[in-house]
Amino acid sequence: MAAFRADPAAEKVDLGVGVFRDLSGSTPVLDCVRRAELAVLAAETTKSYVAAAGRAEFNEAVGDLVLGPSRGAGEQARVRIIQAPGGCGALRLGAELIRAAAPSATVHVSDPTWGNHAPLLGSSGLRLEAYPYYDVTAHRLRFDAMLEKLNLAAPGDVVLLHACCHNPTGADLAVDHWRSLIEVLRRRRLLPFLDLAYQGFGTGLETDVAGVRLVTESLPESLVAVSFSKNLGVYRERLGALIAVGESDSRAEAMKSHILQIARGMYSMPPDHGAALAAHIFAHPPLRASWKEELDGMRTRIEAMRKLLSTHLRRTTRCAEFDFLEGQHGMFSQLGCSSEAVARLREKYHIYMVGDSRMNLAGVTPHNVEYLAESIASVLTA
Repeated sequence: MAAFRADPAAEKVDLGVGVFRDLSGSTPVLDCVRRAELAVLAAETTKSYVAAAGRAEFNEAVGDLVLGPSRGAGEQARVRIIQAPGGCGALRLGAELIRAAAPSATVHVSDPTWGNHAPLLGSSGLRLEAYPYYDVTAHRLRFDAMLEKLNLAAPGDVVLLHACCHNPTGADLAVDHWRSLIEVLRRRRLLPFLDLAYQGFGTGLETDVAGVRLVTESLPESLVAVSFSKNLGVYRERLGALIAVGESDSRAEAMKSHILQIARGMYSMPPDHGAALAAHIFAHPPLRASWKEELDGMRTRIEAMRKLLSTHLRRTTRCAEFDFLEGQHGMFSQLGCSSEAVARLREKYHIYMVGDSRMNLAGVTPHNVEYLAESIASVLTA
């Protein structure tokens, strides 16, 4: 990010930073958020703490949004939701809970995975181990290899799973994949820890959590880390939640008690402003409808840029090597080139992406796509 800002080149392109951008290159404040902010500030009478678990109406809305509003009483009794400072905070709370309950457990993480997963989870003292997930050069899932590796995991181990919009690959599990995976998790007695950072950015609010709902309904216990940075655009508000699903009501309550004790030693109380905005939006039908429309617009823009870049690369390279971009979901995909090629793109063409060739497709626009495609083709065919 610093190198991009310091680069004086007029044609520079930022595909590295992990935030949504509109066609002008800005990360906008959603209209529904602006309207909610006015209402919340007008009604606010105190800046006192809300609660250690966060704003109750926000947590309830998270449960409906992620797990579904039509859950039965028995299902709801197994669930506890704790507001967290962003998705990162939720991941770290989950890691600390696992460390406290099962310090010898290994957390199995996809290869590749988001670069911050290792420090967030590993810094808690947990042991991490990679399982095959995606072939970067062939641009396809390694699902059979994934199941084969997880079949060797020790009972009580944890499996970190991307709920949708896999970061950095954009390659997601289909419903049939989730069903096969659940059988392995059940048979090996593995705890699923789902990272849900992009609900609504894949194929839709409901379809993006199909795997989450299958897992939480089918298995006795699970954890889900939720972030609202992307789908509400409230990055700096640090708004997230940790969903803990227990085998029983008493087990879920014990999980919540431990999580709150952990939170007390980390940050004491969660920030409220983002939660107040989200709760207001989710509770008011006109604002909720506006949010869904704006979210659909963000998703549609990314889908359009995927198709546009894929089309230009096909035309420029005269091959279908990059058609995979259209079939993936979310903001990220991996180009599949070497770190040396990534460096050449940066140094010669002022195109910035992560060293593993992860691209943020939200950085593509109709104005830079031709230059981008020609630069990539030039580097990869040199």
